[in-house]
Amino acid sequence: MMNRTAPPSETPGGSVPGRFRGPFARWPRAADAVLAITTLLAMVFLEEAPGDAIAVRAISDVPVPALLLFAAAGGALYWRRREPVGVLGVALAAWALTLGTSQSNTGVVAIIALYGAGRYAADARWGRLGVVAAVAMVTVEGLMDPVPWGAIGFGALIMFGAWYIGRRLRLRQQRAAQLRQEQAAEAARIVAEERTHIARELHDVVAHRVSMMTVQAGAARMVAADDPQGSLEAMAAVEEAGRQALDELRHLLGVLRPDAERDGLGPQPGLDDIPRLIEEVREAGLDLSFTNGIQAPLPARVELSVYRIVQEALTNVLKHSGPQTHTEVHLRSEGGGITIEVLDDGRGAAVQAVSATDGGGAGHGIVGMRERALLLGGSLDAGPRPGGGFRLAAHLPTGGDPA
Repeated sequence: MMNRTAPPSETPGGSVPGRFRGPFARWPRAADAVLAITTLLAMVFLEEAPGDAIAVRAISDVPVPALLLFAAAGGALYWRRREPVGVLGVALAAWALTLGTSQSNTGVVAIIALYGAGRYAADARWGRLGVVAAVAMVTVEGLMDPVPWGAIGFGALIMFGAWYIGRRLRLRQQRAAQLRQEQAAEAARIVAEERTHIARELHDVVAHRVSMMTVQAGAARMVAADDPQGSLEAMAAVEEAGRQALDELRHLLGVLRPDAERDGLGPQPGLDDIPRLIEEVREAGLDLSFTNGIQAPLPARVELSVYRIVQEALTNVLKHSGPQTHTEVHLRSEGGGITIEVLDDGRGAAVQAVSATDGGGAGHGIVGMRERALLLGGSLDAGPRPGGGFRLAAHLPTGGDPA
């Protein structure tokens, strides 16, 4: 029964860059042809002499039927990778037909075929049956030409060992291929997750900048008739915010592009950039106070999350409460981490409360901030204040592993 398997280039666990590859792996077809020819010549011209010696004989000393069997068994080795079970069947049949004669050296072909069945056959059952048949023939041959039982046992061990070594190599190759597939899948998952985070970054940036531009453009329109100079200054701020938005968009889209050049990308914002963010929001019209009680340096991922949470919280205040809203931003170190607190007394508390509870009406703002905190192993609470306004508080650990 024939058992087709994939050629070497398609078998699991193909070549690994950087590993040594011998001739049987580098040139499989040529190596198998050389193996088949060498084995055929050895069976034809070599014979066992008295005293376990090897003697050379003339081709005329080999009967024609034996020559045909040698040619069939030796030539079959060329297909040992593509048809391992079929080659094993041919080798065992040739050996069985020569048992009890002086031409029974086809056992060497059976050893090679057993290794091939273990190494290249997908179904291990045929290899096991081949081992049983080979051991039986070793036993029969030992009984026909009386030899010690130790020699018979040694021959049986060689037959089993050839198949077992091939099978172990195949299983190891399959495990290596599976590990590479799992590593590739994990890398793809990490890339997809990172791009999701970057998409959230993009939302934060665009929402903040566009909110500022909208507020400043509205202020410029309102004062255009009475204060032309103030209107020009507001429009200049809109222009600057637009340029900054475009710069950040180019940065983030460059990260998303798989073949982007990373060398020209600037660093991600952190704690040192929060004062500049506060000034920009003040220019947009918020009555904003800021206190920073964080002294120790933080991991880059924590600094980035602090910046983005403050940015998104202030964007929500601008969006839902409008300018002239009194807002407080407090950063402090406590409990093995840092706490971010953003308080406002604006009219948009009801709208933000809906976003905080169901994540629906106000988009991804509070949902995104909470996910960012959870990824670091922290927490985020948001809701209306008892005396009016809105409160957002996030706690981010500075040590330990992310959630």
